[in-house]
Amino acid sequence: MAESPWTLANSQSKKMILSDIRIQEEMEKGTIVIKPYDRECLGSNSYDIHLGKWLATYREHVLDAKKHNEIEYFEIPEEGFVLYPHIFYLGVTLEYTETHAHVPFLEGKSSTGRLGIDIHATAGKGDVGFCGHWTLEISVKQPVKVYKGMPVGQLIYFPVEGDIEIKYNQKKNAKYSSQPEKPVESMMWKNKF
Repeated sequence: MAESPWTLANSQSKKMILSDIRIQEEMEKGTIVIKPYDRECLGSNSYDIHLGKWLATYREHVLDAKKHNEIEYFEIPEEGFVLYPHIFYLGVTLEYTETHAHVPFLEGKSSTGRLGIDIHATAGKGDVGFCGHWTLEISVKQPVKVYKGMPVGQLIYFPVEGDIEIKYNQKKNAKYSSQPEKPVESMMWKNKF
């Protein structure tokens, strides 16, 4: 017999986003780490993350999925930096995070979106065991000046149902484990295809 929509919805309700209190509890247990942490950045069910000081662009105009596409780094000056459409930027979060028991999702803030800034192309979901700074895949709709330390997104956390066999930071082939304070380029070329 098929489950009723109410029963299905009720069973799904147990898989909810963590509240501010639950995020703080998980931080006390060490299953969520956010550095630096500022209580003012904790919303009712998310944590605001900020743009780090480094941006990068690819050296080549045409990217090749089968080769290592190198990037050039530059620091955002105090007076800010203008991003332009048709240029793809890699940024990085100011915050270092660890997530040992939950699935983290990174989403843009509405204020960022209303400036026409997209902070990720497709990679908004992290894995249980991700440890590092988040690389941002930034594109803009029109020229916009950005500043290091400005709020750009928010992290939300989902509980995981079931045990994890191998966390991301324990995988031998994890291409983006321990991401540094600088953006990391695509590692697609390490895949076999």
